Amino acid sequence: MYLHVGNELNIRVKDIVGIFDADSATVSSVTKKYLSAANEKKLVSFASEELPKSFILYKNRKKDRFEICFSQLSTQALLGRVGSYGNFS
Repeated sequence: MYLHVGNELNIRVKDIVGIFDADSATVSSVTKKYLSAANEKKLVSFASEELPKSFILYKNRKKDRFEICFSQLSTQALLGRVGSYGNFS
């Protein structure tokens, strides 16, 4: 099962570590440092050019590393798309 996160970008549900609200999660200095370091290492992608509402931390199996994808969709919308396929509730 794949989660469509926007603009033809799909992430395999079993590779998702977490789905986070972009506003509330980025308040923490630790999260800000993590996202900044990931961005410098080119591990961050954007599903859209719109203002992101959430981000997904997932394992890229092809490159054997964790990556981040920002999405214009809310965490509630993404969790609704996952439905009963994930353990995110």
